[in-house]
Amino acid sequence: MIHSESSSSIIVNAIWPKTSLVRDVALVGMGSLTLAALAQVQIPLLPVPVTGQTLGVLLVGALLGRRLGALSIIAYLFEGLMGLPVFAGASGGLAHLFGPTGGYLLGFVAAAALVGWLSEQGWDRTPWMTALAMVLGNLVIYAAGLSWLAVFTGWEKAFVVGMLPFLAGDALKIGLAAVLLPGGWSLLNRGK
Repeated sequence: MIHSESSSSIIVNAIWPKTSLVRDVALVGMGSLTLAALAQVQIPLLPVPVTGQTLGVLLVGALLGRRLGALSIIAYLFEGLMGLPVFAGASGGLAHLFGPTGGYLLGFVAAAALVGWLSEQGWDRTPWMTALAMVLGNLVIYAAGLSWLAVFTGWEKAFVVGMLPFLAGDALKIGLAAVLLPGGWSLLNRGK
């Protein structure tokens, strides 16, 4: 069994509390498919498109916890690296990992793990704590993404093209998550 978070510490455990290998594999698969779907929601900018991926990464981490969330992202990356059309623009292939977006893609794993861990600590129960968890997850993605992008563009241009255009969209995604996650907990608690 992959799963080891305490019962009901994250939303998925409150919904599907009985852990098993089959459950965990199914959740990892659903997490990677969610990411693949959200990657196709995009506003094309160069060198890095604005997509629904970061929202997916952070929600998958929050909903599935640090281990299953990170494993979902790893599965997603593996699918893309094998050539399946799961990355932005229905693309895939090894070139994505070594191109300008490679750092962002690798940062997804750490971001999902961090947000998943924070959710296990109860950070997904209130809008403000959820927003803070999402901001921290975004910072991890930016740190990895900008570091790699700077290899291609230099630091100044990396900030200009790899972060600044995305701040407003990220704020909107954080706001959405800050409503959805505590709202999900509220619905679950109302049913008890």
